[in-house]
Amino acid sequence: MSDRLIIIFTRNPELGKVKTRLAKSIGDAAALNIYNYLLDHTEKTISQIEGDKAVYYSEKVRHEDIWKNSRYQKYVQQGNDLGLKMQNAFQSAFNNGYKKVIILGSDLPDLNPDHIRLATKKLDQYDVVIGPAQDGGYYLLALKSLPSSIFKNKAWGTSSVLKDTLNDLQSHSVFLLEELNDTDTFEDIRDNDKLKAFISSND
Repeated sequence: MSDRLIIIFTRNPELGKVKTRLAKSIGDAAALNIYNYLLDHTEKTISQIEGDKAVYYSEKVRHEDIWKNSRYQKYVQQGNDLGLKMQNAFQSAFNNGYKKVIILGSDLPDLNPDHIRLATKKLDQYDVVIGPAQDGGYYLLALKSLPSSIFKNKAWGTSSVLKDTLNDLQSHSVFLLEELNDTDTFEDIRDNDKLKAFISSND
């Protein structure tokens, strides 16, 4: 067992249930294809990192998918909102003896292994490492203890999340990674030819 756990939060890839804001512009089928591409990119990125890994599904555990049972612990997210789901995942990891825990999203076309390696390294010097997203949220959160206040009283999915989280962490040392763009709306894929190709393939 490693002293570090990397957790990927993912939605079960089902038609009409993923990337719903994006789907309003490009349709459910194209949105699902884009999300499956992003899941595959995330898995290939994570597979290059040493250490223990876990996938937290939005609805139910899938045993026959890209997340191989031999490589990934598998759980279902528990909680009424994203904050509580993350808090419970972190708490479970710490209860299981992990000293460094990283949660990241699964919709980041520019994520690479160095983002995760740097987050792990900076946890030696800082209490918290955050990967800011261009929409005002964050794509990665790395902790070595649980400041539960950061998971409460947040308007999840809005542009205030990162600001409000940093406000809660004023008594902690925080390192910010490179800002990345997650994929929620058509504007997020406008300049990405790989992702836009999934739209024309569904015409």
